[in-house]
Amino acid sequence: MTVPSALERPQGIPWRARLAARIAVGVAFSLAVLPPRRLRTVLALLSRRAGPATYAEAKAAKDAVLAVSLTCLGVHGCLPRSLATALLCRMRGSWPTWCTGVRVRPPFGAHAWVEAEGRAVDEPTPDGYLAPLITVAQGGQESRGTTRPDS
Repeated sequence: MTVPSALERPQGIPWRARLAARIAVGVAFSLAVLPPRRLRTVLALLSRRAGPATYAEAKAAKDAVLAVSLTCLGVHGCLPRSLATALLCRMRGSWPTWCTGVRVRPPFGAHAWVEAEGRAVDEPTPDGYLAPLITVAQGGQESRGTTRPDS
């Protein structure tokens, strides 16, 4: 079995969507270097007063991001890809749930993605393969995937 080394580059994205996606990708690269706590805070602020993104809106945003950035298209571009997708949705008035977490089956590793309508947007993984550790939902609701009981 072969594993694709990169995602398929979408075609037919209008120039206005490409321009907005380039802006979102530029901001995403700036945000990607922030520590997790600060990144979560910034995303929570950005997501306020936004409506929930539909799956179609989030997929269109992700396609536009993939069309303009080879880094986001690659296998190690999940963080800027997920950030740019969320930012592009926000530029259009909505917000998907931004998630970062881990793969629960080998090969173990970190991953970042967006969810809309309760499911991961265009991720080539089966249900239950990704476990979120930090999420930022629409309206600035932030959570962590694991909670510790009070002692």
